[in-house]
Amino acid sequence: MTEHKKEKELTPEDFKKQAEEYLAGWQRARADLLNYKKEEMERFEQILKFAGEEFVLKVLPILDNFNLIEKKLPEELKEEENVKGILQLKIQIEDFLKSQGVEEIKCEEKFDPNFQEAVETIEKEGIESGTILEEVQKGYTINGRILRPAKVKVTK
Repeated sequence: MTEHKKEKELTPEDFKKQAEEYLAGWQRARADLLNYKKEEMERFEQILKFAGEEFVLKVLPILDNFNLIEKKLPEELKEEENVKGILQLKIQIEDFLKSQGVEEIKCEEKFDPNFQEAVETIEKEGIESGTILEEVQKGYTINGRILRPAKVKVTK
């Protein structure tokens, strides 16, 4: 013979307690989901930032060539309309890079290994050691980080 077990009857307080437990669990799960979404967005932004850096690194040699052309161009040719148009392309590239958070590293008189790379050291009388003599290649930062150090010639 089967014996009937008497089930405990649930009171309104039991239902209320169970509902509060479900609500707390749902709130924790929702907070976990929101935190996960936030972390994923931050990771995605980092990926985009690095992808942007790779693209910028590929554009910099083009800008280097424009800088070289402008540097070696005779002054009388700089006023010719066709040459002005070509140099305008250089300005457009620089503006684009600025919009991507890229800034040129300014080379002061004194060598700074944090922002510059010495590609040649030259002995010069009367000039203090570590003085920059010439900027060989411009350096750049992106969003405050070094993208490419400036290459310079310095005194011994």
